[in-house]
Amino acid sequence: MSMHFQHLFGGSQLDIFDWYPMFQSCQRYFLDHGQFSGPVQTVAVVVNIQLPFQKSPPSHLTPSHATNPAASASARAAGAGPNPMPVGAQTSLVPYIRRLVVTGFDTPAVLHGFFGDDWLQGIGPLREAERRNYLFAAKSDSWVGVKSHYDMADGQTVPYLMPLRSVTEEEIQGAETQWSEWLAMQDWMLGPRTPPNVNEPGPGVRVKREQA
Repeated sequence: MSMHFQHLFGGSQLDIFDWYPMFQSCQRYFLDHGQFSGPVQTVAVVVNIQLPFQKSPPSHLTPSHATNPAASASARAAGAGPNPMPVGAQTSLVPYIRRLVVTGFDTPAVLHGFFGDDWLQGIGPLREAERRNYLFAAKSDSWVGVKSHYDMADGQTVPYLMPLRSVTEEEIQGAETQWSEWLAMQDWMLGPRTPPNVNEPGPGVRVKREQA
């Protein structure tokens, strides 16, 4: 049996059961390697966002790493991060993706440095969704309002907002379609009241379930 969820993850057609292992790979890479690399730490400083190991208390570390900074520093100097964290992650990748998108750092090279070889399959759909959310935010509010939406607690305010880079015509058309659907939603133009051409079948996330 198959179920379809239209436009989830920014409109990409996606089987979420195939996608999730790729996302887990990105999460492991970021927590175990990416956050400890010099280039990633440099970008994090420029865009003013704390990496997981910089947060207090560092709940993502094992007790031995949390209580022995010297050992942790030595391990990082040798090219190793902390012990692999269970992929149940208290750390969400979304704030990092959002910050990279709005500051113009969501380039393939940067995303590879943060999230590893599987970034396109693993966090690519989330990046696509956040790029579209950024377009919608810019259309919905003033610069000040949009900036406040992307500011974070603990002094992690976004230092600047950058217009989306490398935008394609396909990306703009997809955003226009979803914006029209949102306007219809605001006017309760749903179900039998849906305007023509607003709710035509399009790309979506397919959730495949095996029939028992």
